[in-house]
Amino acid sequence: MKKYILNSLLVASVLFVASCKPEIESPAGTTAGSANFSKYIAVGNSLTSGFADGGLYLEGQKVAYPNLMAEKMATVGGGSFTSPFFTDAQANGSGYLSLTALVNGVPTLTPVTTNLAYRDATRLAKYTGEVQNLGIPGMRVDLAFAGPFGAANPYLERLLPDAQVGVTSYFQFIQGRSHTFFSLWLGNNDALGYATNGGVTTDATNVLTDKSTFALLYSNLVNSLSAGGQKGIVATIPDVTAIPYFNTVTVAALLNAAKAINPAAAAIYIQTGTGTVRAATSEDLIRLPFQSAGLFGSTTSSPYPYGLHPLNPIANNWVLDKDEVAKVKDYVISYNNSIKSLADSKGLAIADTYAYLNQVKTGIIINGIGINSAFITGGAFSLDGVHLTPRGNAVIANVFINAINAKYGSTIPVVDVTQYRGVKFPN
Repeated sequence: MKKYILNSLLVASVLFVASCKPEIESPAGTTAGSANFSKYIAVGNSLTSGFADGGLYLEGQKVAYPNLMAEKMATVGGGSFTSPFFTDAQANGSGYLSLTALVNGVPTLTPVTTNLAYRDATRLAKYTGEVQNLGIPGMRVDLAFAGPFGAANPYLERLLPDAQVGVTSYFQFIQGRSHTFFSLWLGNNDALGYATNGGVTTDATNVLTDKSTFALLYSNLVNSLSAGGQKGIVATIPDVTAIPYFNTVTVAALLNAAKAINPAAAAIYIQTGTGTVRAATSEDLIRLPFQSAGLFGSTTSSPYPYGLHPLNPIANNWVLDKDEVAKVKDYVISYNNSIKSLADSKGLAIADTYAYLNQVKTGIIINGIGINSAFITGGAFSLDGVHLTPRGNAVIANVFINAINAKYGSTIPVVDVTQYRGVKFPN
């Protein structure tokens, strides 16, 4: 069996051009402006919860962007902010990936399986205290209104009393919760689930939410959160091409790896979402897990090397082809237009993470630290290629803080990004 080793992928990703941006400075003074931060709640999905490296664990929870924001809000009248932290004895939560080796640019990612927080084979340890960080990994705008999802999602199940599991929806969980200010970053998974599954739809977690349905349900969320006149901030949905999950294993890198062994290699072949087979282009996005799947160049199931012959193409579930990319982008733009329009009508602040993370993809410099979207080396994204590192959370916290300050005349100080790490390298 012959396999082509992708030993140049990460080496290539290290090379980037960082565009210089002004360094962030904290505003002078201490005022909440026209906002009231005495009781802040954060509504969202895995990004809000602190999910990172493919799992939810205590270190990630502590540096989730809402926690960093709440610490700074305390300087302008913000109150206590509680998250459903795992205990120290169960600090590794659901388990996560650790970088245990990086040799010639090739990473070894090892699952952490000790000190987990499972009370049985599938359910996490219950959390019963007060909670203001309401981020639930896997939450979508459409599934936020589905009661049965509380039984299927272990992160929501751990926060619900047993009698409410499978009955109470996420919307009901947050509805009417006492607060004076809110952040809402939800909707990513309504597009991302489809994208990270290679455009293949298998269940409710990887369909693209209908555009009109998204607009209606999102308005229900905002109307509920602002029903008492509360101010808040909403965030746009990032472009899927801005994350390492889709910009690490490139067609060019695969072809270069193949040519290093067989100079006659002419193209990478993929199966598209419509079932056709063609040569891949730079517009086709290959999913990050393909890097470690051990399939490329294999002749195990065919006499033709996998991905290097039209009779043995890379299967469509591994690739978001250019037509699927265009479809996801169209949906994300529609979702973001709905988010912005509703925020404007309600007088809410907008954290434009779509625009900002596209800047991060190119490369930015904050307080002398270069940050970009390269896998492992970029500093912003964790080992799953989707979620944020502690440093990435600090960067996003400042995007939220700056938008809040601009909208409400507050002077919340920004987070010192230099105090937070990127990917943790092996000792």
